[in-house]
Amino acid sequence: MASVQLTINGRPVAVPAGTSVLDAARRKGFFIPTLCHDPQEPGFGACRLCIVEIKGMRNLPASCVTTVSPGMEVETESPAVVEARQTILELLLANHPLDCLTCEKNGDCRLQDYAYRYGVKGERFTGEKHHYPVDLSNPYIARDLNKCVLCGLCVRTCDRVADRRVLDFAYRGFDTRVATAMDQPLGESACVSCGRCVAVCPVGALTFRSLAGQGRTWQIKKEPVTCTFCEAGCTFDLNRKNGRVVAVTPREAGPGRPLCLKGRLGMELRFIKDAQAPLLKKDGQFEKSSWAEALGLTEIIDRMRERGEI
Repeated sequence: MASVQLTINGRPVAVPAGTSVLDAARRKGFFIPTLCHDPQEPGFGACRLCIVEIKGMRNLPASCVTTVSPGMEVETESPAVVEARQTILELLLANHPLDCLTCEKNGDCRLQDYAYRYGVKGERFTGEKHHYPVDLSNPYIARDLNKCVLCGLCVRTCDRVADRRVLDFAYRGFDTRVATAMDQPLGESACVSCGRCVAVCPVGALTFRSLAGQGRTWQIKKEPVTCTFCEAGCTFDLNRKNGRVVAVTPREAGPGRPLCLKGRLGMELRFIKDAQAPLLKKDGQFEKSSWAEALGLTEIIDRMRERGEI
């Protein structure tokens, strides 16, 4: 494949033709912030935090949707770029809860990291704020739309799995939010609680209920493990605190993002002796059940789906 010669921050760079400016910069070790970028499905270009300055262009293009060209001169941290990123972050924080001290994602939140890097405190803009109730209808996933930054990562990762497509954007303008069909609570939707959406969420909008109160993110050590319940090879993280496994969660990056709940529950049963009893919906209500019943039911459902019966 032909290569393209360009300059990034004054340094000559050669990358294959068709490479995005974002990927070219990151390959050479240059930092560019992103909230909506997914390497498995690039080119979304929603958050605009990845803007750069390119000589000869009047605007500041998003690097994730801009392809390199011969002789291109790119600046990733010019004064204009930094000022624009600060403004974008200020706008995001203007409608974002500033409860970092008690947020489960404290220490593992990209919005928090970028605000720290660019010295943004969320005091510049004031206006109306959302006050959505926290959705705890799903026994495994907590959803706080007040913290959602509309990056679309959860929508796209769910959409990539055939017959899922549980989430999508709904409403318009200031009222835009990620919603299920008919805007139902997550626990009443077609969600199978695989956790793919939680794994990619860059902020505290989606969190695992099993990790709530288990420890701060910097106290948790993650150890990769591959599920052996079927041939799909889904990958999970064992979350350890003081050497003890406290939760099993899907991995954010790389191939093998989980497709079902069975593997994660099976891993929890295998590695967590005091695992909480699983919950099954019976007559519209979640009730505790045995692990044998829960895992057996998920296996039956998977077989029915394979035969096209559901």
